[in-house]
Amino acid sequence: MHYIRGMERSISATDANREFSRVLNEVAGGETYIVTSRGKPVAKFVPMTVDEADRIERNRRMRALLERLAREPARNLGRVTRDDGYE
Repeated sequence: MHYIRGMERSISATDANREFSRVLNEVAGGETYIVTSRGKPVAKFVPMTVDEADRIERNRRMRALLERLAREPARNLGRVTRDDGYE
């Protein structure tokens, strides 16, 4: 059973699980859901902002880069000087 609480919709955890695809599509469309368990709020599904999505994607790409670099063998390039950064 869904009821509207302000601009938020409430949904039980059981119904959210059963109707997850539909709820996810509605959240992507701007809806907000409060998920309840035994009548008490336990989670909130909110649309992600563009800034949040960008930050998450940047973090994902940084982790992938660091993982790739960690797999690379260490190379002895000799002594590095401050001037090397200007070439």
